[in-house]
Amino acid sequence: MNKLSTLTKCAITAVCMALCVVLPMGLHAIPNAATLLSPMHIPVLLCGLVCGWPFGLLCGLAGPALSCFITGMPGMGYLPIMMIELAVYGLVCGLAMHFIRTGYVTADLYISLITAMLTGRIIAGASRALIFAAGTYSWKAWATGYFVSSIPGIILQLMLLPTLYLALRRAHLLPARYNKNGSNSQNTINHLRQDSAL
Repeated sequence: MNKLSTLTKCAITAVCMALCVVLPMGLHAIPNAATLLSPMHIPVLLCGLVCGWPFGLLCGLAGPALSCFITGMPGMGYLPIMMIELAVYGLVCGLAMHFIRTGYVTADLYISLITAMLTGRIIAGASRALIFAAGTYSWKAWATGYFVSSIPGIILQLMLLPTLYLALRRAHLLPARYNKNGSNSQNTINHLRQDSAL
């Protein structure tokens, strides 16, 4: 399968944006489930992995905004910081998948996810400390809010997203990232040359 077309990427992005609305609605029926599992993160990260950074960025911005206007979640007071966090997730995940070429798809996925999740949390925390809650936001509040209380969501994302990506690839719904011998260094160099030529 060749690269995904722009139309296909737009369709996938639209589905991911819809999931940003639907998944939190479903989990809010279970006490604290939405807070612990961060369901909106999943479609945004998936969009970045599959469609690339422009679409991941768009999904990260539009997904929470649509959810807020349709369902009231997140609330308007929390919406800007969530849009920043999710936009960074989609952007960084897409960029990392584009530039990171270890020769192993699974390694690329985990490196991209972890990089995006850390960067999004750092930038969201900095935005709160410097803009949205200047003078009242502490290191302890950042660590608790973005790491300790979100451990179940982090584990879920790291388990689910690579599995889902690889399942889509095995079903030939996504293009091959490497050739059959993609783990050797020469093939990785060839991919880097192809990307730099785009």
